[in-house]
Amino acid sequence: MNQAAIYLAPGISTGHCKAAITEELARVNGIKSVAVDLEAKLIRVSAEQIDDAAVIAAIGQAGYESVRA
Repeated sequence: MNQAAIYLAPGISTGHCKAAITEELARVNGIKSVAVDLEAKLIRVSAEQIDDAAVIAAIGQAGYESVRA
């Protein structure tokens, strides 16, 4: 069963942001899907089990600060 979590990333605004975040999150073990809402500044992640630290670290690797919403 998949879990979902939403993260707030106030610094995202362009397609480049979306692509960078999606690429980094694809490297996190267990993540099934990623949806980035640039207008709302939200990232929705679906995984078998959410590892907040790993997700936040991956978003950081993409160059953005985030917190779980």
